[in-house]
Amino acid sequence: GERKTVNGRHPPPGNGSGSAPRPPPLCRQQTEITGSFKYINTAVSCLVFVVGVVGNSALLRIIYKNKYMRNGPNILIASLALGDLLHIAIDIPINVYKLLAEDWPFGVEVCKLVPFIQKASVGITVLSLCALSIDRYRAVASWSRIQGIRVPLCTVVEIILIWVGSIVLAIPETIAFDVVPMEYRDRLYSVCLLHPIQKTRFMEIYKSAKDWWLFSFYFCMPLACTAVFYSLMTCEMLRKKSGMQIALNDHLKQRREVAKTVFCLVLVFALCWMPLHLSRILKKMLYNEYDPNRCELLSFLLVLDYIGINMASLNSCINPIALYFVSKRFKNCFQVAA
Repeated sequence: GERKTVNGRHPPPGNGSGSAPRPPPLCRQQTEITGSFKYINTAVSCLVFVVGVVGNSALLRIIYKNKYMRNGPNILIASLALGDLLHIAIDIPINVYKLLAEDWPFGVEVCKLVPFIQKASVGITVLSLCALSIDRYRAVASWSRIQGIRVPLCTVVEIILIWVGSIVLAIPETIAFDVVPMEYRDRLYSVCLLHPIQKTRFMEIYKSAKDWWLFSFYFCMPLACTAVFYSLMTCEMLRKKSGMQIALNDHLKQRREVAKTVFCLVLVFALCWMPLHLSRILKKMLYNEYDPNRCELLSFLLVLDYIGINMASLNSCINPIALYFVSKRFKNCFQVAA
């Protein structure tokens, strides 16, 4: 639920930032999240859960069942959908429980597993979007490369690297998170959070730089990658426009549709993840643990944080919907499957 006090002191939201040489003053007002917000948040999370599980499962089934859908870009989209399913199935129920309940009953192992899966699934999304942008540029740069129904070997290698890289980058989360005892209203609770005191120098640096690292790699990088490769793709299309063969017109239209689809997925990603990164950066810049009025700001940041978490979770369920409206091929497959 809402953040618990530690001997009357409130940890900052999100990453439980570090220890101080002197204890901060007591808050003039208790940090809290209203009951109505908790129930609204729970209802939205349940809706995202149902739509996400149904939509991503249907998307995976479509790509698996239809041979003509098994090409490089669609296999990357399937990888993205599988990562989204992992996030929806495990993280959303746990996040709802953490908001509603006052104690963490699942033990240290689950406490470390949940942020690990969350970061791994986001990593899969981010790296898959980057791979899709690069793939669209490669497709336009070699007009003669006709896409068949088989999956190129380079795409298989890309997916393996995406999953392995995402798992490796998520490992610090398993080290950093722990179950911490906290006292609240004369009762001792167990809370799962980023531990205030890390055991190694590397983890201390990771804890202090975590918000900026997440913002730069898990948000700015896919947007920058899309901007660079779509700019290169546009230049390539303009350069080769006069020399295009008329016989390839239908194929080029298909490639443009795929490029439009990938761009839409990146745009949806940016809109869904911006509020969460904004709330974390605001906390990093504005929160001062020695300000007696900090808990009023903290209450606002906690609400903003949960709105951001819901928006980020929305990204995991909205991709199949976006594909339905943007891609004629996916729309036809969804209609047949229904």
